[in-house]
Formats: sequence, structure tokens, C-alpha cells
Amino acid sequence: MPLSRQLAETPTLTATVPRQLVHRAAVAETFLTGWRRTETDRFAVSAQWPRAHGLHVSPDRSAYEPLLVVETVRQSGTLIAHTEYDVHLGHHFVLQEFEVDTFPQHLAVGPIPAEPVVDVHFVEVRHRAGRPAGARYTAEVLLDGARVATARVAFTCVAESVYRRLRGGRTPATVSALPAPPGLPPQAVDRALPEDVVLAPADRNDRWRLRIDTAHPVFFDHPLDHAPGMLLLESARQAARARAPEAGTPASFRSFFHRYAELDEPVWIEASDEGGTDIRIVATQGESAVFECLVGMAKE
Repeated sequence: MPLSRQLAETPTLTATVPRQLVHRAAVAETFLTGWRRTETDRFAVSAQWPRAHGLHVSPDRSAYEPLLVVETVRQSGTLIAHTEYDVHLGHHFVLQEFEVDTFPQHLAVGPIPAEPVVDVHFVEVRHRAGRPAGARYTAEVLLDGARVATARVAFTCVAESVYRRLRGGRTPATVSALPAPPGLPPQAVDRALPEDVVLAPADRNDRWRLRIDTAHPVFFDHPLDHAPGMLLLESARQAARARAPEAGTPASFRSFFHRYAELDEPVWIEASDEGGTDIRIVATQGESAVFECLVGMAKE
């Protein structure tokens, strides 16, 4: 069979999966290229990482950011939930826990786009009325035979009608974000552009206000009625950088999502040292914690 025919009939690594299966609007933000079942509840998901990206590659284009690993793992779990466990496309996924350990020495950008493989293992699938209602899965990310990261994720999924009741009528059309205040200098949080800075100065050097820019093409790839989990994780990454610039680069994240971070009320990000190389990040809105993350730093 001609190679062209093989590629056309086996699209893995030649095209992305349908963007709807990973909850992205932009094909450019869809990093997965295929998947296959390897055993019961276990799957191999293929991906491709671009050599340049505004958020997911370092400003000097030398290294992939840990949050690219996070996004790849998130997309992998979402893809498998839809394709292998029959979660309807209209369902909303709600992150509960996301733990990831990355190994920066294996995240260098090479001369061609990287093509990692994610070993996804669904260890628990919860059902309600015969339909999937949530799951836990683990992931191991491999690149050229090296282990790039390990992750553990828990999420729930709800139908559109249930989600709308939970949100009490809040929709992207009815909720407007507060104006984003001026941010920190980009170099303080290892970003190239002011538009990618998600922290604004506050009254202390260990406290910031979350900048929510609903026009941001990555965090708000499509309209949302709340601040997405990836924005909160990026705030943790930037807060750890700003709090302890001499400690190295953020390499691990142990995060817990407690409630929705609303767009129309300030979210405050606070950082505190946990001893060793760990920094605890807490996001609060009003009197409630919406997100917590223990960030582990690695020496550069």
C-alpha cells in the first residue's frame, strides 16, 4: 500500500483529533493526534507539541512549560471520557483534583515538534442513573522513551441542564468580567508578553489579584461563565515564580478545585513557603477558598 494511502487511512500523528472531543474551539490549541486502547481501562494517547507557543513554550523557545503537560493530560482524559466511556459531548467537566510531577530535564524543545505518548489509566468511573458522572485517572507522559511526567486527575461531568441549574443562570452572555488591572512585569513571572501575565500587584509582596482577560486566546479559547482551571494553575505558577525567583522553576503541582471562581468578583492569590522547595498557593474569592495548589520548585 502506498505511504500516502496509509497516512490517509491511519491519521494518528498526521492530524489532530476533533477539537470538540477535548473542549477546544481552536485547532491550534488541540494537541492530541490519536488514541488506542491497550488493555481494560488503559489507553495510549498520542500528541504533538509545537516548538513555539505563547504560553506553553519558554520565552527563549528552549523548553516546554509544565502547564503544556497539564493541558495535554487534561485533553487526554477528556478525549477518553467521550470516546471510550460515552460521556456526551454536551456535558461539562468540572476539575476536582489535578496532581502532576514533571521532569524539566526532559522538556527541552528539539529541532522538530515533540510527539509524546500519554499512558492513561482510568482507575475509577462513577455512574449516576446509568451514565458516567465522574472519574479518576492516572497518566504517564513519555517522550522518546523518557518519562516526562506523571499525573493523577479527578473530575465530575454533568449534563448541560444540570450545569445550568448549578450555575444559577450565570452564562457567558449574562456575566461580565471585572476590568483587568495592570499586571506584574512579564519578566517577574517568566513571561514574554504583558498580555500573558495573570497577576496584578496588591498590598503585599505575597498577595496578588488575579487578572481575568476573557479575550485571552488560550485561557478563554471559547466563552466561559467562570475562570477556567488552567488560568488558576497558571496563577499558581506565576505566584510561585514571583514569590521565590531564586528557588528555580515550577515543576510539580498538587491542586484542588473547591468551587467556581466567578468572573465578576475579585480573586486574590496568596503564596506562602511550605519549607524545602514547596510553595503553597491559595486563591480566595469573598470569604471562600476556590483553589489551592502546592507548587514544587526545581533548580534550573
